[in-house]
Amino acid sequence: MLRIIDARTGGPAPAAPARRAPTRVEAHVPERDATALRVLLVADLLARALELDGTPVWTVLTGAAARDRLREEAAALGIRPFEDGAAGHGPGTGQGVRVVSEVVAEGAGESEDVPGAATVAVAPVHPAGIDLAAPDPDAVRLALLVQHHHARVELDAAALDEARDTLARLRRAVADWARHPSRPVPGEARDRLRAAWEDDLDAPGVLRVLRRVEADPDLPDGARFEVCAYADRFLGLHLTRDVGAE
Repeated sequence: MLRIIDARTGGPAPAAPARRAPTRVEAHVPERDATALRVLLVADLLARALELDGTPVWTVLTGAAARDRLREEAAALGIRPFEDGAAGHGPGTGQGVRVVSEVVAEGAGESEDVPGAATVAVAPVHPAGIDLAAPDPDAVRLALLVQHHHARVELDAAALDEARDTLARLRRAVADWARHPSRPVPGEARDRLRAAWEDDLDAPGVLRVLRRVEADPDLPDGARFEVCAYADRFLGLHLTRDVGAE
């Protein structure tokens, strides 16, 4: 079961109701900056992990200034669209999870829309601005994913260069593996991936599993491809983008 660290208590809490009723994921971002985009990214990861576990999700955005611009920047990072926040849980929603910055988590009380909602606190990004005019914004997404969301991110030139190189290498490898006969995702790899993202959305843990898969000499290439495609349902990095390209 997917569990998160609830900033209200400092302890683990389930992110989905026991009976698979929809979970309302609220991304609350008072300002439009790099940390706001990271909050939206973590909310996106939460929604992806819940859906992979079979839980319906309703994602909403609250508190944001310049929402249209923020939505454009979020879309460039592969973040799902968020509805405007509305009072109440929504039809049939079982519970709520609120995703906020650390600063908001430290100073805010209960969510006005979903009292009692568990809260995910997201550490800040420095610098406050993100250049999304780069050739591949997925590299920015990866640079934000290599650190756990409880850790501060320094999004400097070195971090972005490393993310671009890593993403290019992975996409080349995935495109090559796709030329080989498909094989099922090995049970051990599937279990490790799920254990990572169900443990407080541990994206760095998912990336570590991919590095092991990439380096394992005994794993068939067709299985490597399927593992990466499966993991990308959580990561959202378009790892299969270059499959079939010349």
